Amino acid sequence: MLALRLTRAARPAVQVRRLLVAAASAGTGFLLLSCLGYALAHPGAPGTAVPRLVWCVAPLAATVYFALAVARTDPGTRPRPGLSAVGLGPARLMAVSVLTTVLSCGLGSLLALMLFLQLRGDLAGTPLDGAAARFLATDQPLPLPAALTLLTPVPALAAATVAVALRPRDPRPPAGPPRSPGRPGAYGHPAPRETFGAYGRFGVRPRTPAAARQAAVPPPSPGATATTVDEPDENGTGVLEADEAGAPGRLPSPAATPAGLPWGIAAVAAGLAVQAYSGRPATGPALTHLPAGATAVLAGWVLTAAGLVLAAPGLTHLCGRLLQSVRPGALRLLAGRALMAEAPRIGRPLGVACAAAAATYAMTVLYEGPATSRGPLAALGALVVTGSTAATLLTAAVEARQCRAETTAALLRLGAPAGMLRTAAVLRAVALLALFGPLTLALAHLAALASAR
Repeated sequence: MLALRLTRAARPAVQVRRLLVAAASAGTGFLLLSCLGYALAHPGAPGTAVPRLVWCVAPLAATVYFALAVARTDPGTRPRPGLSAVGLGPARLMAVSVLTTVLSCGLGSLLALMLFLQLRGDLAGTPLDGAAARFLATDQPLPLPAALTLLTPVPALAAATVAVALRPRDPRPPAGPPRSPGRPGAYGHPAPRETFGAYGRFGVRPRTPAAARQAAVPPPSPGATATTVDEPDENGTGVLEADEAGAPGRLPSPAATPAGLPWGIAAVAAGLAVQAYSGRPATGPALTHLPAGATAVLAGWVLTAAGLVLAAPGLTHLCGRLLQSVRPGALRLLAGRALMAEAPRIGRPLGVACAAAAATYAMTVLYEGPATSRGPLAALGALVVTGSTAATLLTAAVEARQCRAETTAALLRLGAPAGMLRTAAVLRAVALLALFGPLTLALAHLAALASAR
């Protein structure tokens, strides 16, 4: 009941994202049901239905990833002060997110089943004939348990993924090494002693504590607007700003380089190698006459996509570093620091979008054969994958904006013009497009050349 109330009371933008999740779930469910209809219409060739079912893994993964992105940006299930007192702790909010995801994906699966039954003529009207009869199996009864079994993975996998990603974590830092007793009457680690002559050497003198150094800073004069204390925050990154009201803010600072770039490059090379050894794909209608190496082609694209997901955060971090190189001004410095700080958050959706765009471009433009021979199911699958990845990327941008709200407010209090912040956002988008656009085209051409060998 609480999940239904939060779903109904959400803002229009949140409702639109949930409806998009339901639409993606409906498209994936219809593709799974079409595999069942094709197997019923061709009982003498069971081996041809398995590759069709395998090709549904890509829309399924894109839908689940999109549902996770929407659940992470849901403002109604975000932990806030005071909610634990009324019984809405982190575990309860995670359960609400899971139930909301199940409702959205379940609605999409129900719509897919109703549309499939309508096209078959089981509900009302005349069933479709011609080429559509090959995946509708209008002349045979539809086994309802099998249809429900095929529609179950979308809500189940989405709910499991959201539960694992949004599970409550202990906010306390890990415990340090065990304390050892010191001299009699004392407890804890004794302070390290300085050796003879160490006091006068450069860089060996112990630094004063943060509290002492902040206390040593004189208070600001009445006409001063801000005082900067060059002290790392509790996370070890950023600097603390004290404005005229005394409220601390946090400026974006360069984070550590995300790991995974070498492994991502190796996975992309392995995926291209698998596609090269899989043989040239057929030029007939897609999802109608599948090639013998269709499973190998899919495995190659899965490896390529996994490599891009691993390498994209590092590439985004590198893009931010290049953006603020060679004597940067305030605009390029702000845009580069923001990219470097948000690389782990927006890098993975960028990698998924790059892989989906490369696969779509390679299969619709670079491969031989007219685009009209691909078939409606191939078009639906491409629409689900590309639409889900594009919506996931936009949702990740919304999440990054939400996480950057405090920094933006601090910069506005310090006197930064709002136009400069908008220009920095445009500059970040242009820099990412300049890096990932040619990369997508290069991967599409390499994949097409590898499959044509």
